[in-house]
Amino acid sequence: MTLHADLYWSFRSPYSYLATGRYRQLMVDYDLEIALKPVYPLAIREPDFFEKNHPNWLGYTFQDIFRVAQFEGIPMGPPNPDPIVQDIATRKISDDQPYIFRLLRAGQAAARRGKGFEFADEVSQLIWGGTPNWHEGDHLAKAVERAGLDLAELDAEAEAEPEELDAEIAANQEALEAAGHWGVPTLVFDGEPFFGQDRIELALWRMKQKGLTER
Repeated sequence: MTLHADLYWSFRSPYSYLATGRYRQLMVDYDLEIALKPVYPLAIREPDFFEKNHPNWLGYTFQDIFRVAQFEGIPMGPPNPDPIVQDIATRKISDDQPYIFRLLRAGQAAARRGKGFEFADEVSQLIWGGTPNWHEGDHLAKAVERAGLDLAELDAEAEAEPEELDAEIAANQEALEAAGHWGVPTLVFDGEPFFGQDRIELALWRMKQKGLTER
C-alpha cells in the first residue's frame, strides 16, 4: 500500500534544500508519495521577522547549514543571487523582489502537474548548491528540463494565472498551519507535522509504524 504525505517547502529556506534530496530518496526506497507544497518564505509573509530576531540568529544559521551540508555530504554555497533581495547588514527586505514570485509560481505550476518535488529539487540545487548567477543564461531552463518540465511553459502559466497560483500557494500555507506548524520544511503525514531537516528519520520511523514498506 502506497503511503502519502505532504512536504511544505520554501525556495529561500536552506533547510528546505537540505531536506529535499533525502525526502526524494525516500520515495525511491519506499512505497511512498510525497506531494510538495510550496509556500512563500518568511521574508514575504513577515518582512520584519529578521529585524526582530536576536542578532546572533543569522550568523548561527549560516554556521549550522554549512555544517549540516558537510555532515550529510550535500553541496552547499551561498545563493548568488539570494532568491529574496535583502540588505543583510540591516536585514531589511527590499520592496522589489524579481526572483521569488517567478520561482514560486512556476513551482506551483509544476506541482499542478505532479512534478513539484522534481522541480524543487533541481532548482534548489542551483540556488543553494553554489551555481553563480543561477537566474541567468539557461541554468533554470536546464534544471527544469531535468525535472521533466518546460520552463517556458511554466513561466507562461505563471504570467497568465498569477492570482490563481498565488491563491493555491496561500492555501498551502493555511494547510500547513492547520496541520499544527508554520515553518519549513515540514512534512505532514497522517495529520502529524514533522518540522525540520533533522526530523526525517523520525518521520520515517512513524511511517514505518503505519505500514510503510520498501519498494
